[in-house]
Amino acid sequence: MSGYLCSRLLLYTGGRHLTSFFAPSQHVLPDKLCRTCPLPCHARSFSSRSRSDGSSGQKGENTLHAPRRELDFQLSRLQINAVLRANEQSVSFPEFDGRSGPSPVLRFESNQLSANTPLEDRRSSASCLQTRGMLFGVFDGHGGHACAQAVSERLPYYIAVSMMSESVLEDLEAAMETLRPVPPILQWYKHRNDYNYRESAALYVNHLRVYWQELLASEEHGDGMRPTDALIYAFQRLDTDLSLEAQVPLANDLMRNTAIQAAFAGCTACVAHVGPEGVHVANAGDCRAVLGVQEHDGSWSALPLTQDHNAANVTEVERIWRQHPASEQHLVIVDDRLLGVLMPLRAFGDVRFKWSRELQQSVLENGDSDLEALNLYQYAPPNYLTPPYLEATPEVTYHRLRPQDRFLVLASDGLWDEMTSDEAVRLVAEHLTGIHLQAPVSASQLNLGQMHQLLLQRRARATPALDLNGATHLIRHALGTNEYAEMDQERLATILALPSDLARMYRDDITVTVIYFNPNFSKTAN
Repeated sequence: MSGYLCSRLLLYTGGRHLTSFFAPSQHVLPDKLCRTCPLPCHARSFSSRSRSDGSSGQKGENTLHAPRRELDFQLSRLQINAVLRANEQSVSFPEFDGRSGPSPVLRFESNQLSANTPLEDRRSSASCLQTRGMLFGVFDGHGGHACAQAVSERLPYYIAVSMMSESVLEDLEAAMETLRPVPPILQWYKHRNDYNYRESAALYVNHLRVYWQELLASEEHGDGMRPTDALIYAFQRLDTDLSLEAQVPLANDLMRNTAIQAAFAGCTACVAHVGPEGVHVANAGDCRAVLGVQEHDGSWSALPLTQDHNAANVTEVERIWRQHPASEQHLVIVDDRLLGVLMPLRAFGDVRFKWSRELQQSVLENGDSDLEALNLYQYAPPNYLTPPYLEATPEVTYHRLRPQDRFLVLASDGLWDEMTSDEAVRLVAEHLTGIHLQAPVSASQLNLGQMHQLLLQRRARATPALDLNGATHLIRHALGTNEYAEMDQERLATILALPSDLARMYRDDITVTVIYFNPNFSKTAN
């Protein structure tokens, strides 16, 4: 597409048929699959990372004589920057936290770019005020944004409460009992575009209180949970609360509808706790956490701290097989999807893969909700024989920070669909150091003319990064990099200009948070 893509697509609105015109070279988008739908979208235009040549679709007259409008897909540089930077965020912290020496985090940079309307991804970042540490999360919603929204608001509280000592929890409970101000649990770092479910705030607080009351009733809580246990228990407990809230009567219709939507939608989650012990990452689904490591010789490497929970993970598939009869082994994972429908193999919500058929029917039929307005319907996946098939229990990884550990990238799979972990670390390292690290290119893929052109392009690349924000830098390159590992402005402009009803056919929502570590912290800790 670079240099060749004609900047208009013809949208046949009546037949919903999209034809793309390319000259002289054509780029074909491989079929995109929705995360919760087994059928391909059969979009045949361009992909942000397409590498193959082929037919651009039908030419000549369309047999459907539908109204036709010509769309201009050219954006200026200013417009591109405005789109890319609309949701970017950057927060810096003092090198010393004032309580116990160096702070582990110097700053974080975050950004989101939507493909769905509305955006289905969510993000969280907060400091734990009653314990030491910071929480960063990326949440990839599917089937709507409701589940990701609820989890992004509530999960950090559940984690923080899990780590609190018994005495701190007693102070919280005493404040609630006597109607005194409750000691703050988290200090949030929110972007102006980040949304909250204010209508359900009272419900969320009440259920969080029930949770800490149960911790107080436990004889084993004592000084609070260690981060690993806190992360696991918080994930499991919140998913249970989401399920229960959809089954019980609530104060009003709005709260009830919100609870049902959150339970029937789903989201994957990747949360990092950065504290005095190092980094603990909890992952459920196919978001990813990758550590950027600068070796003593100045070279960079990527250290994954998560594994994708999908059908490409053999261990994960075998885990699910063990939970069901051997007779179902050929039915549980079909076409690399859970029951032939869902791509991630761990997730919050998604009660269609957890509840019995009878419970699903009861909730949907007796809830006095307008199911059509909520975009819900009576449906159970095929071969739904021995539920539950899905859980939100995370896989937790611990990493002790070292001086060479420079940053951590958390991102939804919209980024990882477009680049590898190594590419992401290379790009952030370039952005951080200002030193350009040339991406390797196989000489067998290029003829002499192409190689010469590539060398000229790379010679011209000794220019400053366009973005101050590292997360924006990643998103720009994820969508705008061509087959020569070079930024293609025309490619980027065309992708970003796609109307909202078309964008999801070519890419996913992208959420990225880059956390930069304080090297002095790891030296002191060691």
